[in-house]
Amino acid sequence: MNWFGFGFNAFGQIAAHDKLIKREGSAAEEVKVVIPTDIGRHVDECEGGTGCKVNIYRKNSRIKASWSRRASLHSEGDGCLCVTSAGFGAGVSGVSVLEESRGCRDALICERHLTLAFPDRTELWSLEQNDKTLIWSMEIKPEAETTGPPLKLPLVPGGYVATKLPFYRSLSPQLRAVSLALGAEHAVLLSATGAVYTWGLGSHGQLGHGGLTSEEEPRAVEALWGMPMSCVATGGWHSACISAGGDLYMWGWNESGQLGLPSQTLRKEQQRRNKQPVNRDASSSACKEQQEGEKQEEVFISIQAFPALLDIPESCEFSTVSCGSRHTAAVTTTGDLYTWGWGEYGQLGHRTLLSSDEPQCVDFFKEKGVCVVDVVCGAWNTFAAVAKEEVVQS
Repeated sequence: MNWFGFGFNAFGQIAAHDKLIKREGSAAEEVKVVIPTDIGRHVDECEGGTGCKVNIYRKNSRIKASWSRRASLHSEGDGCLCVTSAGFGAGVSGVSVLEESRGCRDALICERHLTLAFPDRTELWSLEQNDKTLIWSMEIKPEAETTGPPLKLPLVPGGYVATKLPFYRSLSPQLRAVSLALGAEHAVLLSATGAVYTWGLGSHGQLGHGGLTSEEEPRAVEALWGMPMSCVATGGWHSACISAGGDLYMWGWNESGQLGLPSQTLRKEQQRRNKQPVNRDASSSACKEQQEGEKQEEVFISIQAFPALLDIPESCEFSTVSCGSRHTAAVTTTGDLYTWGWGEYGQLGHRTLLSSDEPQCVDFFKEKGVCVVDVVCGAWNTFAAVAKEEVVQS
């Protein structure tokens, strides 16, 4: 399984600038990686804490990403992991081993902190200084673990780890949380029964309750009640979930088409690019239409406060979804990757810098004869895990 990255790369979080294959006059490619790039070849050998080169095992690796950083989780055997970092603060080689992570089983990275989950404890390390500092830790008692699979960060026994003080937030055991996604200022929780709960800031409809009010405590998304969900994700100000049957639902802010719904902002950009002539009849009646409620704008959706089923021309079922700040990426059960939303840094993978409010299949991977099995979005970039088709089918 190999990982490919594309999109925002100003800090080398996809690939170190000196390792990118550049075309003539393409200095911008250091910041905007438009063509999906295999990041695995930059991971096999990286810089250890002592400055020496360290070979690491990258089979079945996992990716976690933030705006300027990427954390890769690599198996060391016996279920233990080590974490390598790329992007802001990494070594001169572009990738460095985080010695503090050896022996962990999960990790989560954001701009300020690295969270590490060990069998007996959870640690939070500051990334704001040159020397990493342990700023918070929590002991995990053996009896705190359930009989099911280990909790995935940010979930911990009894609650979750937040990115702001207080770092530990408790959750009611009645929620039976199995997955938690944290957005810019809101959270989406998946329960063991498949129910979805949201809380936090609601100003862009990202909570899915039909309004723009905020919620201090987890509240069930009633529009999804009775439809078991299998996956949840959050972006900057939008949310997504996948049903047990593979349907994808989205809600929240749609300014850049990140919900896959018609965006007025993108239509105006398209008109400017195409330099379409102005329709005089339409211009002369503009004032009248504005007084009548600007009927023309009714076809566009800026905020979707209720979950909306993603309308996609092809008949397909989704297996996983991830959200960036203003873009979305989802993988189908047949191994296709679809992306939509803001694309100014090439984060949609279509080898352009265009945005789109219509889900489009990333043809790059089809051309390579590989299937996408996982996807992780940073704020302005995307990482896709691929495997050969025969491996997926077997």
